[in-house]
Amino acid sequence: MGKVLGMLPSELVRRLDLGLEGDLPHLEEALTHPSFSNEQRGGRRVDNQRLEFLGDAVLGLCVTELLMERFPGAREGELSMMRSALVNTDALAAWARGVELGAALRVGRGAEVAGERDQTNVLADATEALVAALYLDRGFESARALSRKIVASPLEQLASGSLLGRDAKSELQERVQARGAASPRYRLIGTEGPDHDRAFLVAVEVDGNVIGTGRGRSKKLAEQAAARAALLGCAASPEPAAASEERGRAEPLEGALESTGASPAGGAPPERSVNDRGPNR
Repeated sequence: MGKVLGMLPSELVRRLDLGLEGDLPHLEEALTHPSFSNEQRGGRRVDNQRLEFLGDAVLGLCVTELLMERFPGAREGELSMMRSALVNTDALAAWARGVELGAALRVGRGAEVAGERDQTNVLADATEALVAALYLDRGFESARALSRKIVASPLEQLASGSLLGRDAKSELQERVQARGAASPRYRLIGTEGPDHDRAFLVAVEVDGNVIGTGRGRSKKLAEQAAARAALLGCAASPEPAAASEERGRAEPLEGALESTGASPAGGAPPERSVNDRGPNR
């Protein structure tokens, strides 16, 4: 898909491939950067920031719904981390670059010179504003369809056992060995479904402690899912005392490793590997 300079909104709609026809009253607003509005004289100044606020909520709801469908066995903390991996500034901007969304934006002269049209935050905001525009003009089904397109590629990485583009089993092995514990072991704990549609259930253990479970259409995929669950539990920010019961149910990697007697390198908690589009962004 070649670079398009000054793409018309109608061309952008065609690239979205959602079967949209007719007017989209909020589309122009969704594609208007604040720098463009600030340079206009007189009249009502409208930019995409209000739509970005709405789109953030709509996109979050659509992705949450999708994750609950795709990962029926995932715990709350795991779902939260997966949503953060799919709906973050970098991920949204990556999708926007793929459809050349920046070429369709209206930006001010100064912002154009500064190259803001292709800035990650600008593209992420415009993506959320676009979701809101479809929600307002065509309803929830259209917003849901666009949301699923936006997260399709990273979602497949998660579903295939890769966490943020990395092999989950390899990453788990590295983290476990860095803490001085024994290598993870994967154990088949059951199967589900008829022979033609069999699903395998696998647990991953460190020194006899289960740190994650996974489900897949093959043992290999189930092992990757179990490793991913362990990594997501490790990456989640455990709450102190008040949430000890929930922490115990989630069985995060840190707790399991501590019970083996292995001390984490440096004693510091693991860093979050995602950039959440939350209120503190």
